[in-house]
Amino acid sequence: MVDQVLADYHRSPITDKEKALLAFVDRVNSAAADIRREHVDSAKKAGWTEEALYDAITVCGLFNFYNRWCDAAGVHPLPDEAYKAGAKQMAARGYTHEL
Repeated sequence: MVDQVLADYHRSPITDKEKALLAFVDRVNSAAADIRREHVDSAKKAGWTEEALYDAITVCGLFNFYNRWCDAAGVHPLPDEAYKAGAKQMAARGYTHEL
């Protein structure tokens, strides 16, 4: 499913609600300065709250910043094995865990 979403979320087997969020996120990434009330209202009509849209904008902004910072600073991605190990840890413990 992930491959299908990455290839073309419009035709992927996700819900219309999820497609609406991805359309909003796509606009955030490609034309953030052109977002208007109609874009927000469209996502809200699909079932997203303003708080959820704010969170989506925040995540997009942070990832855009982080990706550019990593590129400019010469930080290289982790090997696939490290991402897989991190995914297993998050699946078992969630995003946070007791120290």
